[in-house]
Amino acid sequence: MNFLADHKTADGNIPIRAEDLEHLIPKLSTMGELNEYETLNILKAQKWAFGPRVMAASNPLEERYVRLLHGKMFEHVWKWAGVYRTHELSIGCDPREIVQRIPQVLGNALQWLENKTFSVDECAIRFHHKLVSTVHPFNNGNGRHARMLTDVVAVKWGRPEFTWGAGTKIAAEGAARAAYLGALRGLDENENNVKPLLEFARS
Repeated sequence: MNFLADHKTADGNIPIRAEDLEHLIPKLSTMGELNEYETLNILKAQKWAFGPRVMAASNPLEERYVRLLHGKMFEHVWKWAGVYRTHELSIGCDPREIVQRIPQVLGNALQWLENKTFSVDECAIRFHHKLVSTVHPFNNGNGRHARMLTDVVAVKWGRPEFTWGAGTKIAAEGAARAAYLGALRGLDENENNVKPLLEFARS
């Protein structure tokens, strides 16, 4: 799965922004260190989420699970792990609307799946788009969180995890990230234009 930032790039010595340091749990100073800590935390969360016991007992389309998964992914790195954002971003809804929007997005996805409105893959991808583009609920890590959560939904409904560009580093600048963001924007503009995002997720 491609949730992990590339922590071996040349930007590893770039200092962490001063405004971010106060929200960090470990004492870090460079982006390389931060990426490494996040990677390790996300790998632990991945093992937890796809473990047989958790997979069998959990419902990924419950609001609590949305926060719990984000918390598991970043709990040893960021103080705000698993907490909805309270400030405006250039993407997503007004932060005051998040607590209403999340149940709507989850409820729509469950209805699509139960009614077989679309294929399981398309239900999961449409859910992914709404979560990451329309709501964007957390301070950071939204893309990585939404991709892992979408994979959990797919597996829960009998499909394999998505490949998200098959080995490319989607969190880093490059062709894969451009294709991913372009597919998200295409679905923003036309709700029937799901094919590019669906094909990318299975590529």
